[in-house]
Amino acid sequence: MHSVLRPATSRTTWTRVLHLAIGLWVAAACAMVWPGLEDTSPATLAGLALAPLPLLVLLAAVPVVRRSEGVQARALVLPGDDDVTVEPSRSWSDRARLLAWLVVRVELGVLAGQLTAVTVAAGWSLLGLPSARWPAASVPGWAGLPLALLLVAALVYALAALGALIAAAARHLLHPSAAERLAAQRARTERLLERTRLAAELHDSIGHALTVTLLQAGAAREVAGRDPAFVDGALRAIEDCARQATDDLERVLGLLRDTARPPVAAPTLADLDRLVRSAEAAGAQVDLHVTGEVADLPGQLSEEGYRIVQEALTNALRHAGPVPVRLQVEVHGGGLVVDVRNPIPAALPATAGTGSGVPGLQHRAAALGGTVEAGRVDGGWRVAVRLPVPG
Repeated sequence: MHSVLRPATSRTTWTRVLHLAIGLWVAAACAMVWPGLEDTSPATLAGLALAPLPLLVLLAAVPVVRRSEGVQARALVLPGDDDVTVEPSRSWSDRARLLAWLVVRVELGVLAGQLTAVTVAAGWSLLGLPSARWPAASVPGWAGLPLALLLVAALVYALAALGALIAAAARHLLHPSAAERLAAQRARTERLLERTRLAAELHDSIGHALTVTLLQAGAAREVAGRDPAFVDGALRAIEDCARQATDDLERVLGLLRDTARPPVAAPTLADLDRLVRSAEAAGAQVDLHVTGEVADLPGQLSEEGYRIVQEALTNALRHAGPVPVRLQVEVHGGGLVVDVRNPIPAALPATAGTGSGVPGLQHRAAALGGTVEAGRVDGGWRVAVRLPVPG
């Protein structure tokens, strides 16, 4: 029983009827200008159907009309259906399908209006009340009431059928073109890649800060009460790392939220000194050598280079502890080379380097067209990253 009454009780049915009524209103407004609506003769009814066609042709040529029709269709005809486009027309094919949609919309609205007028006039007559179209019935009004109600019910289901028909037309004529689908897919892929990059960047930043904090806190605990100066320096290093990690977190969250507030500038290879101080605060002895003008590198390359150095230093501290680290950054011959070497303890397991650190470096380098070499060399560990410099 519920399925039988659903067309009459569904909210979607009546929003579609409203959509049809808007199309009828457009046709009636055009017909009032020409040829007029003085009677209900076949010529007048034909004029009601044909009068809006020139206006619809003009509207179909305006790109933004497609967006307007898509918004209306999503709100009234197919609520929540994202497959209905809300993009303006970009090609003649889009305009042709928009014109077909406008014609279907208006003509179905005219048909719905005519069915409603005929039903109301017939029901009025069955109730014993004369109308301009139908003479009064010869039966008492109470006897014609069931038939009048039956006509009203038939009209409701007819309007529901017209609503389903216009919904099918919307799915067929207002769907995105192949070019629009491809552009949307590309944009979605770029957003996913950007989010993945930001997640990796946040992982590196927070991982570095936690590694430094862990080493400094452990060292400070060992000398607590015996070396206040060392404890004070360790606490300052922890504070600096926490502040830097907070800045990185705020910047990444700002980008993900896409707020109007300008994000915090990302660190670049020009900020290597700050990164080196952070590693030294954790106990490492960093021997930094910079060759070439790192300040002239493109922004994205310099940012990724900074994260690569950060990840390499973090891995050295995490796996080897506070050991001497030789860091060399070279810009020459159209390429950027980052070389990080550190000794490794004899107790370090042979499976070192099989975690997520090296794969993370490889993913970063591959995204920029570069390469990564990582492994044991001369009793130590070496990470060499080579990246091409655009232009």
